[in-house]
Amino acid sequence: MIELSIVIPMYNEQEVLPKLFERLKPCLEAITKNYEIICVDDGSKDETCTMLRAYNNFDERIKVIHLARNFGKEAALTCGIDYSSGQAVIPFDADLQDPPELISELVAQWRKGYKVVLATRRSRETDSWLKRVSSDWFYKLINVVSTVRIPHHTGDFRLMDGQVVEAVKNLPERTRFMKGIFAWVGFSTTTVYFDREPRAAGTTTWNYWKLWKFALDGIFSFTSVPLRVWTYVGAFISLVSFLWAIKIITRTIIFGIDVPGYASLMVAVLFMGGMQLLSIGIIGEYVGRIYSETKQRPLYFVEDTVGL
Repeated sequence: MIELSIVIPMYNEQEVLPKLFERLKPCLEAITKNYEIICVDDGSKDETCTMLRAYNNFDERIKVIHLARNFGKEAALTCGIDYSSGQAVIPFDADLQDPPELISELVAQWRKGYKVVLATRRSRETDSWLKRVSSDWFYKLINVVSTVRIPHHTGDFRLMDGQVVEAVKNLPERTRFMKGIFAWVGFSTTTVYFDREPRAAGTTTWNYWKLWKFALDGIFSFTSVPLRVWTYVGAFISLVSFLWAIKIITRTIIFGIDVPGYASLMVAVLFMGGMQLLSIGIIGEYVGRIYSETKQRPLYFVEDTVGL
């Protein structure tokens, strides 16, 4: 029986691998001998996969899944969870910003009976000012519009009991926002707080454009409020237009015909055109996700595995 599964999605992480296993393995050894480290190579362009195979030769508990191409972190994380067999599963980032020494605290809370143990940052001091502010706005917005509360300052790093993992595996949507999926399934939850460290080596592949698209996936996957908002916006604009029409009719009856100005006409036309395009764009986001779901394409393809 494998007690603990560590799932690590990887993309071009050759520089950090030695430090990763140097810190991670002693932490796991101190907790249990029955563990596995599932490394999902998400189509890396460097020597990540080759190095992982070499590590497996020395320790069969390091297991490797090589995906056919780069499917994205959410798909790679889903793949690792699908292949995990531990009584508890911990998603973990290869960059060591989340300290592996915290795993013992997560396991201690799990052994007390909690099904989910969140690892939440005390602060985001290692992030830039723009990233801190945008993250705060995102979590505030999504927790206002969504029926599921997404924990603030909490990434994928957490412990999930096998029962929770089975529930996650039963969610088949193609647009994966794993933080929301983890939160949606529920179960008894507690939190462990920690200070996040700088990246141990290498460079991140995340940029603001990817983070923006990731945020949109989160919002559109867990709420229909953006669609509902435009019903109220349309009703408000119709009411204002009706009142404005009454004003014009009344003024015409009292003062005679008044020729409207070009500027006010252009403002009204451009304003309404912009509102219509924005509302169509939001509808398009939902339609695009419906289209993706109806195709029923697999989230990932595995080229080969080592140790599984």
